Amino acid sequence: MDWLQVVILSIVQGLTEFLPISSSAHLILVPVLTDWEDQGLAFDVALHLGSLSAVVIYFRGELVRMARSWLGSLAGRGVDGDARLAWWVILATLPVCVVGLAFHDAISVGMRSPLIIAFGLIVFGLALAWADWGHRGSRDETQLTLRDALVIGLAQALALIPGTSRSGITITAALLVGMSREGAARFSFLLSIPVIVLAGGMETLGLIRDAAEVEWFTLTVGTLLSGISAYLCIHFFLAFIRRVGMQPFVLYRLLLGAWLLWLFW
Repeated sequence: MDWLQVVILSIVQGLTEFLPISSSAHLILVPVLTDWEDQGLAFDVALHLGSLSAVVIYFRGELVRMARSWLGSLAGRGVDGDARLAWWVILATLPVCVVGLAFHDAISVGMRSPLIIAFGLIVFGLALAWADWGHRGSRDETQLTLRDALVIGLAQALALIPGTSRSGITITAALLVGMSREGAARFSFLLSIPVIVLAGGMETLGLIRDAAEVEWFTLTVGTLLSGISAYLCIHFFLAFIRRVGMQPFVLYRLLLGAWLLWLFW
């Protein structure tokens, strides 16, 4: 990998991991459109570590409270709002784990087509527009119910289809159950933590199994760039959707999807 590839892929991962525009689609498309060689499993792990670090640092206060209350609920000290939110994050993660384990090979090998990405961008972009225009409410992540968590969790399983966007589909589902834009985004970001941990864990196991050669300096740079861009993305995204909404991201998805259809059909 040359340094231009390292910088572009790191920033693309950091920005698109949390924007509702599909990080997997962009990481698949960048090598296709540039004729770069595949960046390799080790670099993918490093980029995920950067994104994970960003969201953990950004929500560190909430995560500490959630962990403390969740452990307290296990010890029989009752379930408060923080413990309930922690349980909802765990529950909403289960569907994507089941689907990912059952269909990982079929999805990772058979669904990385630019045309599938194009249709995912367009179809789920329209779903995001529909949810944002006509169905969002005013509840935040502390007001979720068991039913809400299940709906969002089931929707998250669709993110395994390239072009869907994990953040996009979870925000869409959260808006549909009556959450505010900011509340939907914050819950989506919290949901990303166990998903990134699990995905990174699977990639790490593959890396260990293949005994691949590792360029540590390149991986460190990629991790830092991904983490910094992801942190800035979270901060500015929450402020942006509070004032503007989801429609610019919908428009981007539709234009990118249409361009891919024109390019690869």
